Amino acid sequence: MLFNSLAYAVFLPVVLLIYYSLAHRAQNVFLLAASYVFYGWWDWRFLILVWISTLLDFGCSLGIESTRSPRLRRAFVLTAVTGNLCMIGAFKYFNFFADSLAALAAAAGFHIDAITLRVALPVGISFYTFQTMSYTIDVYRGRIRAVRNPVDFALYVTFFPQLVAGPIERASTLIPQIQSRRIVRHEQLASGMFLILLGLFKKMVIADNAAPLVERVFSDPAACSAGQLLGGLYAFSAQIYCDFSGYSDIARGSAHLLGFELTENFQQPYLARNITDFWRRWHVTLSSWLRDYLYIPLGGNRHGTLMTYRNLMLTMLLGGLWHGANWTFVIWGGLHGAYLAVHKLACSNRPRVPQAALRSLGPALKTAAMTLLTFHLVAFTWIFFRSPDWATAFAYCDGLLSLRGTWNIGAGPALAMMALLALDLPQRLTGDHLALFHTRTTRHGRLWLAAGLLMGLIYLGVTRSASFIYFQF
Repeated sequence: MLFNSLAYAVFLPVVLLIYYSLAHRAQNVFLLAASYVFYGWWDWRFLILVWISTLLDFGCSLGIESTRSPRLRRAFVLTAVTGNLCMIGAFKYFNFFADSLAALAAAAGFHIDAITLRVALPVGISFYTFQTMSYTIDVYRGRIRAVRNPVDFALYVTFFPQLVAGPIERASTLIPQIQSRRIVRHEQLASGMFLILLGLFKKMVIADNAAPLVERVFSDPAACSAGQLLGGLYAFSAQIYCDFSGYSDIARGSAHLLGFELTENFQQPYLARNITDFWRRWHVTLSSWLRDYLYIPLGGNRHGTLMTYRNLMLTMLLGGLWHGANWTFVIWGGLHGAYLAVHKLACSNRPRVPQAALRSLGPALKTAAMTLLTFHLVAFTWIFFRSPDWATAFAYCDGLLSLRGTWNIGAGPALAMMALLALDLPQRLTGDHLALFHTRTTRHGRLWLAAGLLMGLIYLGVTRSASFIYFQF
């Protein structure tokens, strides 16, 4: 069920009406049933995978707490992690590795018939498996206690606002909210409705209007001028950000209406001052997941400079592969790994930079210059993220760097970036993700803002229910 569909516009009010009339324990049972309906709306058969993941991690976490034997505890956590990774591997990566092996053999002069498993990718499998894995690992590390109530744990896995595309919630933040009685305050109702409206505006007005331009440019980059390619890159930068952060806003808004608080998944990433800052602001819950469950276990920065760079690169390469079973995603992750390594190296050598030169630049101008540089470095990597194959990506890079044709990027990309800046700049300046809504804005100002967003949806919104980009991951 899509957030931007008529089905969800009916589903959410019905859920709220029943939910508000129930006691706490009954609310959890009802939310679990509603979450299964929400997910099964695409294909009820995918629910089987959700149930397998739920039973696997629920049982293994109880097994971890039931024994003091280090060997058995490791066996339980390895069973849970291996089981979840096998599910992702079978449905998401089996064809990728089979085709890659066949291509490698062909390059070496051998012929191998690749065995393929042509099945539909279950929606959100990468998100809910990462969420359940983090739970079992945290139980193993002694950071949280295993949940004894199967309904509570199943709801943690399938809570419908964030089930399909995150945020990837930690058990330590979401499970206590599930286990405790929830009181929906007036402020939560108001902020929830505002977040849903804001998310729909981002998705339907900015992202979906940018999509045709992006498709046109990426479908045949060789036929485009350098200006058109740059405009297409700006348009996709706006599209993917508004598409994904719009989903997160709607998820958080829906959760607010139910009395839950979900993690803020985006914190104005295109206003980041360096690449490390960007990854603190982009897809926050995935970034922290990769840090805590991959980068730090690999050794983090504890074993010298070279090992730190290795760990950064491995983490980002695997983060790229998490996004999709294609070598273009691996390149995207590798570029970000290289950026992070170079930034870390630059920070360690910062005393060599003449301080007088930095002071003469001025703090405001220096911040603006670093922000623009960071944005364009990130935008360049989106070429590989969006391109369906290497040939398209390299043709795009070649056309962009050739400086051919005119440099007119067009009005569409410029308007998309201006709309983005208008939404994000107040949040960045105030440090408040609801700066447009909170008490700094008068009551009449809120009404005018909500009316403006609503009018934008009515007159500029794309009415077809376009899927969210991150559903494919």
